[in-house]
Amino acid sequence: MTAITTYIAHFYTLFPDQKGVPPWEITPSISSLITKKILDLNTDDYAITGRIAIHRTAVIENGAILKEPLIISGNCFVASHAYLRGGVFLGEGVRIGPGSEIKSSIIGDHSAMAHFNFIGDSIIGEHVNFEAGALIANHYNERSDKTIWVQVNGSRTNTGSIKFGALVGDNSNIGANAVLSPGTLLPRESVVKRLELIEQNN
Repeated sequence: MTAITTYIAHFYTLFPDQKGVPPWEITPSISSLITKKILDLNTDDYAITGRIAIHRTAVIENGAILKEPLIISGNCFVASHAYLRGGVFLGEGVRIGPGSEIKSSIIGDHSAMAHFNFIGDSIIGEHVNFEAGALIANHYNERSDKTIWVQVNGSRTNTGSIKFGALVGDNSNIGANAVLSPGTLLPRESVVKRLELIEQNN
C-alpha cells in the first residue's frame, strides 16, 4: 500500500501511530483513535464532555447532532442539522454544511462539505471541497459479494472489508451530486465532475 502521505501530506503529524497502516484498516478503529487523542488535548483550548471535545473557537449551530467520540478542532463550523457519528475527527477550519452526515471519518484541515453530503468510513485530506449532494458510498448494497477492493499502483487489492469509503487527497474538488464508490483512492488535486460516478475497482 502506498503511504497515506502520498495522498495527504500531514496525516502522520496528526496520527503518527498509523504509519504503515492502510486506510481501510484505520477507519474501523477511528473511535478508539479519537478517544485516545482526546486524552492529550488541552482543556484550556477544548471543552470536553465525555468523549466529545469541541475547540472553544468552533461554531456549532443549534440542531446539529454530535455523537461521541468526536473531536472538532479550532475555527470549525458545523451547521444546523449536520449529523456526526461513529467516530469523527474534524481538523482546523473544517466546514460541515446543513444536512450533511459524517460517519467514522477523518476530515483534514480547511476542508468543506457544502450541504447534504454523506462521508462514510473515509479519510479526507486538507483543502478538499465537496459541493452540494456529493457522496462517498461505503458499502456495496447491490452486490452479493460485498468485499471492497481498491486500485493501488495499478493493481487490485482486497481490503478484506465490507465497509470502507474513500481516501481523498489534499486539494481535491468533488462536484455536486458526484458519487465516490466504496474503495475510491483519489490522488491530490483530483477534480470530480458534477454528477460523475467514480468506480475504480470493477
